[in-house]
Amino acid sequence: PQVCWLAPEQTAGKQKPYMYTQGQAVLNRSFFPCFDTPSVKFTYSATVKVPEGFTAVMSATSWEKQKDNTFVFKMSQPIPSYLVALVVGDIVSADVGPRSRVWAEPCLIEAAKKEYDGVIEEFLQVGERLFGPYVWGRYDILFMPPSFPFGGMENPCLTFVTPCLLAGDRSLVDVIIHEISHSWFGNLVTNATWGEFWLNEGFTMYAQRRITSEVYGLPYTCLEAATGRALLRQHMDATGEDHPLNKLRVVIEPGFFCLFLGVNPDDTYNETPYEKGYCFVSYLAHLVGDQSKFDAFLQAYVNRFKFQSITADDTLAFFLEYFPELKEKGVDSIPGFEFDRWLNTPGWPPFLPDLSPGQQLMKPAEELAELWAADSLNMEAIEARDITGWRTYQLVYFLDQILQKSPLPEGNVERLSKMYPKISKAQNAELRLRWCQIVLKNNLEAEYSKVKDFLHSQGKQKYTLPLYRAMWGGSETARALAMETFSATAPQLHINVQNYVKKILGLE
Repeated sequence: PQVCWLAPEQTAGKQKPYMYTQGQAVLNRSFFPCFDTPSVKFTYSATVKVPEGFTAVMSATSWEKQKDNTFVFKMSQPIPSYLVALVVGDIVSADVGPRSRVWAEPCLIEAAKKEYDGVIEEFLQVGERLFGPYVWGRYDILFMPPSFPFGGMENPCLTFVTPCLLAGDRSLVDVIIHEISHSWFGNLVTNATWGEFWLNEGFTMYAQRRITSEVYGLPYTCLEAATGRALLRQHMDATGEDHPLNKLRVVIEPGFFCLFLGVNPDDTYNETPYEKGYCFVSYLAHLVGDQSKFDAFLQAYVNRFKFQSITADDTLAFFLEYFPELKEKGVDSIPGFEFDRWLNTPGWPPFLPDLSPGQQLMKPAEELAELWAADSLNMEAIEARDITGWRTYQLVYFLDQILQKSPLPEGNVERLSKMYPKISKAQNAELRLRWCQIVLKNNLEAEYSKVKDFLHSQGKQKYTLPLYRAMWGGSETARALAMETFSATAPQLHINVQNYVKKILGLE
């Protein structure tokens, strides 16, 4: 299940087949013999022979090409099994910084170079200033074929990402900050079990937002965090707050013969370890009460546990040891905020970080959405709002408000579409997703072609499934569009995504 073989039509170039591996959480055992648990770390070397006209790359600190199209790789730092990754395809590379290059199929390489040239080094340097040295040597990005179902996978030295990040105007480059942050949290200091996945993701979300604050300012970071909190709210409303997976410490019971009765760690993947985990790390920062002191703690934490796999108990014991004055105060057992409650009680986080600095960006977006939802449009007030300087998450926030208020009064969405071609004709995947959702919710058949084009252009799970759900919950025409689009695009989708869509469309 871990080795994905793509037919030519599942690639961007549509000429040659492609192969990639995806090891997280426990699938690399189907690729090579290993202790397939994040608690064990090892170095590795590999020799990979591929046919002429193909290139192999791996998550390794060094690689060389020998005769007979044979590639030799070495990873000199110990990593857990899930981070061993291999790609073989028609791929080329281009330098975009002193220690970074982009890899992609030949038809995408120019776009990748243009989007990321000179961008990554700044993010890496801010990360190093905050969390300590970047130990992996290179930071390369591999743009996967459009059928890659994930946003990104933080394989060391070689992050795999969706080609959806190639917006053409650098409006999604900051998405890579999350994968860069894994270089310290996840890859260097790793959760010892998948039941404590929040140690990887909660700390990475916190690190990502620290870097974003340094680069783009606190208001923008708070706005981005507010969209994350909204996703956590949606997730908890859908599953029920007291669902056992809405704890930070999830019990993954190995079943009899594991295969038949145990919980698959992949099934524990949801917003909770990311956003509730982020809230817990923010709570620890709040207890310290001084950002520079907490930054220093994070550096000390990385330094203390680098190249190790640890549990939440290790993390929290180190926190109390690093801040003895907090230990004396008994901060681990403040009623309602006990560390034990954070870890073992499902439900909404007991502490939410203050996102009010984001209000200066949220308020204008909320007010503009109000104007567009009115029965009679006040065009003078609408035209007085200039959105040309808004960054991606401010536009996303605005569109989320419009979606919540949809369906809008007759004719409003058509006028909105004409007024803001920056939104309705965007190449930015986050904006395209929301615009397609608005088109479907408002039954704007004139723009159904945009939904179809977007689903033909990529197969990322996060974008594909919500659109099929919206089509299937819509009009007869929308349902027909769903069937027609799926029968045309199914061969280019990842098998898991195909199965999820079949379920939505009742084709099982």
